[in-house]
Amino acid sequence: MFSQFRKSILISSASVLLAAIGGESQAQEKFDSKLLKNGKYTLACYAVNGSDESAIGTFTIGINASNDKLALTTITALAGLEEWKDTSISNLSNFKPIYRASHSTLKDMVLHFGNNVTGYHIDKKTGKKTLIKEAGDKYFIDSYTYPFILSLLPLTSGYSTDLPVYEYKPANGDNLKKAVVEEVKNSTWVSKYTGKHDVWEVTVVEPSTDEKSISYIDKKTRRLWQIDSWANGQQIRMVDIETDFNSVKAPFDKDETMKMVKGGNSIISGQVFARDFNDNGTIFAKMQVMNIQAKQVAPRGTKVVLIPYNDYFKEWIKTNESQRKKGREGIALLDEAAQCIKTTQVYDDQGHFEFVNLMPGEYLLYTEFGYDHSYSVAEVVGYTDHYINGMFQSTSTNTVNRDYSTGAGAVVKKVVRVSKPGEKVEVKLKKTRA
Repeated sequence: MFSQFRKSILISSASVLLAAIGGESQAQEKFDSKLLKNGKYTLACYAVNGSDESAIGTFTIGINASNDKLALTTITALAGLEEWKDTSISNLSNFKPIYRASHSTLKDMVLHFGNNVTGYHIDKKTGKKTLIKEAGDKYFIDSYTYPFILSLLPLTSGYSTDLPVYEYKPANGDNLKKAVVEEVKNSTWVSKYTGKHDVWEVTVVEPSTDEKSISYIDKKTRRLWQIDSWANGQQIRMVDIETDFNSVKAPFDKDETMKMVKGGNSIISGQVFARDFNDNGTIFAKMQVMNIQAKQVAPRGTKVVLIPYNDYFKEWIKTNESQRKKGREGIALLDEAAQCIKTTQVYDDQGHFEFVNLMPGEYLLYTEFGYDHSYSVAEVVGYTDHYINGMFQSTSTNTVNRDYSTGAGAVVKKVVRVSKPGEKVEVKLKKTRA
């Protein structure tokens, strides 16, 4: 189970940079609310030990800036613990907090902000309830808005400032602390989906605790790509996993696509096999290769996939091929699109398969399987010279046949068209050297 110690490190790292000085007029000049973008983002969390990363959970953060208020909701999911929800509402004009709530298996907390901070905190382990009332007339920002407030600062090379942040903890002597934006400099951050981004690398420290964080903030969009934080000798890394990223622009109609694969009476059937080949270009290229098993059928149980080849799937496949060429991750299918893909299996020892109930249209068939690449090679083991009456006439080679077998794999895809209702289309899914 995720240890309580590590959990406390992670929670503190999410709001690691706390501060407690400055006046309201000064703070209002720093932030640009126009840089905010509504949406939902998920940060994957890792415990970092040298070059090793261990996944420990996720933060899913919803941002809604409307009606003069900024509302943040955070769903925290850590390994071995039930999910919990945090809510933070701030004034959009100056980002001073209005409301804060956190409900988990460990605590319930509700805070209201005004001239006083009022509310309650319940420790669910001990059952202790603490009523909260303290001065709230100074300017500060809430700890859970902090990572996004940081993105709204007028960041530039060499920029620095102090920030006041409020975070209630029963053990705190003072819930206001100071964080120092110590260093801002140019950097880059590389996404496995969208490539390189120019970012501000922002280092912040909390002098009273020696905690530190480095945030990577997109220069153009102010998106928070990554946070590395250090507290109590532990490093936590939070990385945007880009759940909103989808570069496929073609629309998808689930009802029409599902009808293609279930609403007709046409059939696509066929055989899956590979054509074996001579090992040209290998160490056997100059040897006599014989007895190649020319036709290698896919074994019984091999999965065959049928994709309704409409505009959405065509663009999705093209986009993923482009991503792979760039060394990036592929784009995930829409859930409703994945539900429209049909699969079947090779049902005999001759590599046969069948899809039924199809409508007219184009379909992409895909399969992959392994087989033994078996062959015989005639290898020269010596030479014999021939003489007549002591005169040299010729030389012949002495050969032996040796059998070899290596593992090989076949990946086969083919676009097939069903032209009319009730049609039965026979196909050969074969992989050749080409």
